[in-house]
Amino acid sequence: MTDFPVRRMRRLRATATLRRMLAEVSLTSDHLIAPLFVREGQGVRQEIASMPGQYQLSVDTALETAARWAGKGIRAVLLFGIPEAKDEIGSEAWNDQAAVQRLCRRIKQDHPELLVITDVCLCEYTSHGHCGTLCERADGQTDVDNDLTLASLAKTAVSHARAGADIVAPSSMMDGQVAAIRKALDAAGLTGTAILSYAVKFASALYGPFRDAAESAPQFGDRRTYQMDYRSPRQAPLEAATDAAEGADLLMVKPAAAYLDVIADVRRRFDLPLAAYHVSGEYSMIKAAAANGWLDERGAAIEITTALRRAGADLVITYFAEQLADWLREG
Repeated sequence: MTDFPVRRMRRLRATATLRRMLAEVSLTSDHLIAPLFVREGQGVRQEIASMPGQYQLSVDTALETAARWAGKGIRAVLLFGIPEAKDEIGSEAWNDQAAVQRLCRRIKQDHPELLVITDVCLCEYTSHGHCGTLCERADGQTDVDNDLTLASLAKTAVSHARAGADIVAPSSMMDGQVAAIRKALDAAGLTGTAILSYAVKFASALYGPFRDAAESAPQFGDRRTYQMDYRSPRQAPLEAATDAAEGADLLMVKPAAAYLDVIADVRRRFDLPLAAYHVSGEYSMIKAAAANGWLDERGAAIEITTALRRAGADLVITYFAEQLADWLREG
C-alpha cells in the first residue's frame, strides 16, 4: 500500500453524496419490525413509564397505530399480549378471543399488506411470570417444566396462526419448542405459517423496561435456567442449528446492541434470514441520555440500528421503528 501523502483516505469522505454512494450498509423501513403491546379494553393508550413513547394499547387504538405505521412504510409488527386474568399455566395465551388474536384478525382484514408476527410465550399470561408450567426439581427447587410447556406453546402458536398471524415467534427458550410448534401448525393445516425463532436469547438485565410494558416480571427467581448465559457465546451456534433443524424459517439474536459479536457469528454460520432484537433497555438508555441532553437521539438510534445491520441482521426489531421511518424519509 502506498503511504501518505499519495494515499489520502479522506478523499472518499469529502462530500455527503460520495459517502452515500459508497455506503456498504443500507437501512430502510423495509428492515424494521415494530413491537406493539395490546391489552383488553376500549380506547386504551397508556404510556409505559420506563419506555417513553411506547404504549399499552387496546385493540382499537392498536389498530389505529398499526395503520399509521403502515402508512409510514413499516412492513411488520410484533404483537405482545397483556391479559386481564392470569393463571398458573397461562391459558389465556391460546384463547382465540384474546386481544392478540382479535388484533391479528383486524389487521389482516383492514391492512393485509402489513406482516403480523406474534410473540409465542407464556410469561405475560402466567400468574408467576415465568415462561411455562412450573414443576419441582429433584433438588427441591421450583423450575419451568420444559416438556409440559411445549404443549402450551404449540396451542398458542396454532391459535395465533388461525387468527391470521403470518409468522409466529417462540421466545420462551424451551428445548424443542420449534419442533413442537411446527408439528402442531402442520397438523392444523397451517403449513404456510412461518416460524421466527428467538433462537439465541440471553438472560439479560436489559429486559427490565419490557417487563413493565408486558407486566411479565417473574414473581420469584429469574429465567437463567432457560435463557442463555451471556458469558457463553459458543452456545449460540448450537442453539441456532437446533432450531434450524427443527424447522425455524428465520432466526433471532436477543439482545442486539451489546451482542454484535454473536449476531456476526450467527450470520457467518447460517443462511436463514436473521433478525436482531434491539431490546427495551437498549431503547430506554438512549431515550434517557437524550432527555438529559447527553447525546443526539436521532443520530444514536440510526447509528446503532445501522450497526446491527452491519453485523449481519436482515431485520431489526426496534421500539424506534416509527421514529426511524420518519427520520429515514427525511434523509
